Amino acid sequence: MAEYNSLEKIRLQKLEELRAEGVEVYPTRAKRTHSSAEAISEFEAKESEGVEIPVTLAGRIRSMRSMGKVSFAHIEDGAGRVQLFFRANEIGKERLEFFNKMFDIGDFIQAEGVMFRTKSGEVTLHVRDFKLLAKSISPLPAAKDETLEDGTVVRHAALEDPELRARQRYADLAVNPDVRETFRKRAAIVKALREFLDGHGFLEVETPILQPLYGGAAARPFVTHHNELEQDMYLRISFELYLKRLLVGNLEKVYEIGRDFRNEGVSFKHNPEFTQLEFYWAYADYLQVMELTERMVSYVAEKVLGTQKIRFREHEIDLTPPWRRLEMRQGILETSGVDFAGHKTAKELFKAIREKHPNLTPDPNATRGKLIDFLLSEFLEPTLIQPTFLYNYPRDISPLAKSIPGDPLTVERFEGYVAGFELCNAFTELNDPLDQEQRFIEMGRDYAADDAEKHPLDEDYLRAMRYGMPPNGGFGMGVDRLAMLLLDKHSIRDVLLFPALRKEE
Repeated sequence: MAEYNSLEKIRLQKLEELRAEGVEVYPTRAKRTHSSAEAISEFEAKESEGVEIPVTLAGRIRSMRSMGKVSFAHIEDGAGRVQLFFRANEIGKERLEFFNKMFDIGDFIQAEGVMFRTKSGEVTLHVRDFKLLAKSISPLPAAKDETLEDGTVVRHAALEDPELRARQRYADLAVNPDVRETFRKRAAIVKALREFLDGHGFLEVETPILQPLYGGAAARPFVTHHNELEQDMYLRISFELYLKRLLVGNLEKVYEIGRDFRNEGVSFKHNPEFTQLEFYWAYADYLQVMELTERMVSYVAEKVLGTQKIRFREHEIDLTPPWRRLEMRQGILETSGVDFAGHKTAKELFKAIREKHPNLTPDPNATRGKLIDFLLSEFLEPTLIQPTFLYNYPRDISPLAKSIPGDPLTVERFEGYVAGFELCNAFTELNDPLDQEQRFIEMGRDYAADDAEKHPLDEDYLRAMRYGMPPNGGFGMGVDRLAMLLLDKHSIRDVLLFPALRKEE
């Protein structure tokens, strides 16, 4: 049972008094003819004509001020905020006292009347009638003003603590309009991605979330159990292997936007449950996918923000195509001084790293690909601020990509980097079933059983490939990271309505 504080107990007492007087505290029906923004707009359009604008508004009370025979309040709805004006002459003294005594900030109210402009110039609803729509028992967090030594008043946002905001997103949304705007823009980002891909002939599809075998990415899965089938199932870590099955079935351009689940650490850019975009494009390669990617991201920025030039942290970033292309080998050599192409085994590369950087301690048991990835994250990645396609990756960390002709150790893969972190990942996809089977076998042999890089052998996927898969380019991007980038949010929690959190004690 909840433990109520003193303020909540006062509101509960009001609730009981209202019910005793026959007032329905949570009525079934509500009426609203205009949003706050619509009411203000319609009044301003006809103000010069002197025409009365009768409206019925509904929203949450955000402020109250009693001044004898009149009272003011502000209500907030999904479109904004508007002032209410109550006067005893119209609604009666008892009704005005009832409002002042029994209503609280946070309550939902329905108010009927006509719009007018006060002497101070604020467009306001002159209330003729009102009713309670929902009683707020717990007071919402309120913004606080701080007066500095020089007399400057600084307003601190309500509910600033990041942990509390993430746990109580409902309260965060209720008191912080900028948070509501963040999630409206996030929805616009997803809509723009769909518009772009639909406009380029891609077909949106849905693939299984519960899978008998996970694959398509380097991640540890969540495991669940299907009682009727009497077998363990996995929450998907990627859409890839199912989407590429569709290419076998002659669906040539497919995409999916949905949830992936990876049983791994939480960080400022990782959440175990996240939104992913993947597309697969028959008869295309990673170079064509690069061009489509930079056009897609710049399109979304323009559509949502009205510009392709954004700010992230202290960086001014220009998303206008074309983006910089940088070969991984060259980028790592320039930033770390290590040329991994000259070291064909993990042992040789580990030795070269230690000689060049004796203070660093990479994993001595890591594969060659993982050591290259270590160099990337340690030296190159932080320098990739402006949009950059880093391309040509080691084969042993890219088991689903085609090798570069004449170089079996390197594959046609790129990752898009912006603001120092990875935004997207793409391949010229492997479509040789015999080569793919051999790589699955190699992954099983070279990696420990609990290694997240290890891919299980998916016989059904190989069977699909054996029917014949067209050459294709594939792409994956975390939608949450794109939202972070475009909205200048520095934690993935800020673009997730309900992020994963440790159980509250």
